[in-house]
Amino acid sequence: MREFARLYAELDSTTATSRKLAALKQYFSQAAPANAAWAVYFLAGGKPRQIVPTKLLRQFAIEHAAIDDWLFDECYHAVGDFAETIAHLLPPPKEASDVGLAEWMTERIAPLRGAAPEVVREAMISFWDQLAAQERFVLQKLIGGSFRVGVSRLLVTRALAEVAEVDSKRIAQRLMGWTDGKVQPTAEQYLQLVAGHHEQEHESRGGHPYPFFLAHALQADPATLGSVGDWIAEWKYDGIRAQLVRREGQTWLWSRGEDLITERFPEISGMPLPEGTVIDGEIVIWRDDAPAPFAALQQRIGRKTLSAKMRAELPAVLIAYDLLEAEGKDMRSHPQAERRSLLEKTVAAIDHPALRLSPLVAAASWGELAQLRESSRSRSVEGLMLKAAASCYGVGRTKDSGTWWKWKIDPYAVDAVLIYAQTGNGRRASLYTDYTFAVWDSEPDGTRKLVPFAKAYSGLTDAEIARVDAAIRRTTIERFGPVRSVQPTMVFEIGFEGIAASPRHKAGIAVRFPRILRMRDDKPIEEADTLDTLKGMLA
Repeated sequence: MREFARLYAELDSTTATSRKLAALKQYFSQAAPANAAWAVYFLAGGKPRQIVPTKLLRQFAIEHAAIDDWLFDECYHAVGDFAETIAHLLPPPKEASDVGLAEWMTERIAPLRGAAPEVVREAMISFWDQLAAQERFVLQKLIGGSFRVGVSRLLVTRALAEVAEVDSKRIAQRLMGWTDGKVQPTAEQYLQLVAGHHEQEHESRGGHPYPFFLAHALQADPATLGSVGDWIAEWKYDGIRAQLVRREGQTWLWSRGEDLITERFPEISGMPLPEGTVIDGEIVIWRDDAPAPFAALQQRIGRKTLSAKMRAELPAVLIAYDLLEAEGKDMRSHPQAERRSLLEKTVAAIDHPALRLSPLVAAASWGELAQLRESSRSRSVEGLMLKAAASCYGVGRTKDSGTWWKWKIDPYAVDAVLIYAQTGNGRRASLYTDYTFAVWDSEPDGTRKLVPFAKAYSGLTDAEIARVDAAIRRTTIERFGPVRSVQPTMVFEIGFEGIAASPRHKAGIAVRFPRILRMRDDKPIEEADTLDTLKGMLA
């Protein structure tokens, strides 16, 4: 645990890619395989499950630190992070532990799930008495299910590739499925991850998908890309990116986040696929011969069991983008145009209602394509995808195999008023960086009130955050734990990708991917937008 906690601290203390890479390489070059396996799981995006409820951890920490409840709460409000609060408040450890991360996860933390409170209390006090503050902090993150670290999967892949002296694309392929929580990381898995290439590697993939090829956002004039005839244009749908895999007589459906979602979409995973086929596409709800808003898909995402009624009301389809494997052969190195031709034949041969071919958007010029792009919202899509006809299918957001661009339409935008604020996490734990925004709504008597509709925390510079933080402290009306209610004085332009009716929200609407576009110092709060403006966007 000590080495992993040290790595976490080094990764969290810098934004420099070179320093993060050096820290990762040093850890993987020295860690025991079993410990390295668990480190890869967490650093690559694996999510720890909550082992002990926060309420119990708080109670046991207060008892062990011999402090009052109010003092713990005040410290938590000041620090802004539950795990960090406990790490600082506990008395110094009585001994040091040399136990590695793997043993902590499998033999110490895992047995606490569902254990009686008195068993958990005895174990936690024993753990705390063996660990220094930074190790306690990481322990709390793992036990509480809130472990996050500021390192990209791409950087982890690069570090492993350099330590193992193996091509990074091969490491990326082997990492697919690593963060599936149903499989426990082991030393054997790690040794296979960093092993040299062997001829049977392609045949031993099992049901694992390929690394997803990701697009870059197109900000420039598309004419800078060259001739429009060198590009394949498709609509950009708003759903779940997924790969449908058929191997060894079984079918697997994977999301881009490497969640195995086979059972959640049986109409897709149950279709008859030829052996050795992998299709890349987008899962959407398809109704009235058109894609439904993402909010409809959200109703199915979290459900593991589906009623016949829900399947009938929310039918899911896979819109096929690409063919990555055909008859067991990896097709990713073939040109996009060739893969597209094979995809068309494959989809036609399968002929299943849950599989739809992504239609091509034909245009004689970039100007004509731009005009078609303007019709995106009426088609319930986000814009266009542009794929070089000669490009291969790459790994991640890279350009060495060719390029994909996402040419999205401008986001929805409204001017809204800041009414609540909460402190951030990590280095921003002492700053108010998470904001709730509201728009005006009219009462029956003609008066107006502010109704919250969105939360956002991205889009401001450090200088703007400091300025907003000072204004929040100056205009605070009430405190609700870490949240402050503030006097409405600041207007912001809020952008978002989609909007849908939602009876679960006070405003009656829900927006997708809200973020701050800019501060509106030029606009008084009375001129902020209204709820009617938002509802008008539903059409």
